Amino acid sequence: MTLKTSRALGASLIVLAGAIAASPAAAQAAPWTLHEAIGAPDNLKLSGTVRARYESLEGQYRPAYGDGSDQGLVLRSNLFAELDLAPIRIGGEIIDARVYLNDDGSPTGTGDVNALELIQAYVAVDANDLFLTGSEASAMAGRFTMDLGSRRLVGRSSYGNATNAFAGLRADWSADAAGDVTLFYTYPLQKRPSDRASILDNEIVSDRQNDDLVFWGGIYTTPKFAGGSKLEAFVFRLEEEDSPRVATRNRRLTIVGGRFFRNPAAGQWDYEMEGGWQTGEARNSTSAADRRDLDVDAQYLHLEVGKTFKAAWSPRVSFEYDFASGDESATDGNYNRFDGLFGPRRPDFGPPGAYGPLGRSNLNSPGVRLEVAPNKRWDAMAFYRGLWLDEAGDSFASTGVRDATGRSGDFAGHQLEARARYWIVPKATRLEFGVAKLFNGEFLEDAPNATGAETLFGYVELSQTF
Repeated sequence: MTLKTSRALGASLIVLAGAIAASPAAAQAAPWTLHEAIGAPDNLKLSGTVRARYESLEGQYRPAYGDGSDQGLVLRSNLFAELDLAPIRIGGEIIDARVYLNDDGSPTGTGDVNALELIQAYVAVDANDLFLTGSEASAMAGRFTMDLGSRRLVGRSSYGNATNAFAGLRADWSADAAGDVTLFYTYPLQKRPSDRASILDNEIVSDRQNDDLVFWGGIYTTPKFAGGSKLEAFVFRLEEEDSPRVATRNRRLTIVGGRFFRNPAAGQWDYEMEGGWQTGEARNSTSAADRRDLDVDAQYLHLEVGKTFKAAWSPRVSFEYDFASGDESATDGNYNRFDGLFGPRRPDFGPPGAYGPLGRSNLNSPGVRLEVAPNKRWDAMAFYRGLWLDEAGDSFASTGVRDATGRSGDFAGHQLEARARYWIVPKATRLEFGVAKLFNGEFLEDAPNATGAETLFGYVELSQTF
């Protein structure tokens, strides 16, 4: 398919979505659900989503892919089912994530393609009044996805096409008077295929767990206090070793951190302070020649303060700051680059996929965000970030751009992001538009492997939940 034809397809999707949104039938339609359509019993949950997104990128910042353009027709379908046989629940979910219209010059990877995969298949047992009257508890075994805390380190990707999943054990306990506790011991599923040719062909290959990659830990959240605030504390442990099939960086990381926050509410100030320290051992690369274990000492920080105003469109303005350490030196025997683990990039860092220059590594970035909701169907967001490197000699965030000498400076540039969403059928059919622009600073212009291209990214998306 030619570039002209595929761009025409993207424009056609926009026109089609607009026509659906404008139709009187769409405005008055009641959501269609699979559960009602097949007359499923009340103890059987059935739901799914079909999503189509056209992405277009001009000006490639990635050194390995030149400075040209890119595009993709990104498709994702999910089907979830859970049977409640109290106190036992049996659940499962299939995802089909594929990308078309891309080519050999596209950075499509395992975060984009995961065709026909069983990402959840679990058995859970529920219990009430365990240890404390009014408490709720559950224990789960099998495959499952996880959202922990703010989702910055462990979370299910919403914008991203594929998502992280785990195999193992999880236990949850909560009580209004005591707070919430989650404990887990898992083997992260390794998305397959992992070779480039198979990914570009959207091949169906089952994900697998590897006994040489283990992720476990716990998180505790207090009840509300001090005007609706909550305090959170977590400890995570990642243990990784090389295997005959997979070369790794032999990460053995312990992450200790916490979060203090109050959620947004009309007419009130909200805030969030989250940070963590990463320690342990890791290697600089997956190369077989790199056998030196380095001492890890890395940190991350997120600060945010905002207010939702009681006014038309319910505007919320927030000031945000994100920091993630970079590696000071490749020869000092230490490793200081923060590892973002299994956290999705959005909402903090903009759209991943074909875009995705930012991530929770070697980043020093203040920003301001504006959110509005004119009514129950429309919402929009605009977000500006200034971009600096924590360490001038390390690669910047997720770009792969690096000047080991540090002579290109530490100012990477600016990022501007905007998004608008409209519920064509409330809680069922949604239209979304988005754009992101990366303005180069001296580092992205002068670094030895920088493309010098300023990146412009846009997308249109239509999703149907049933």
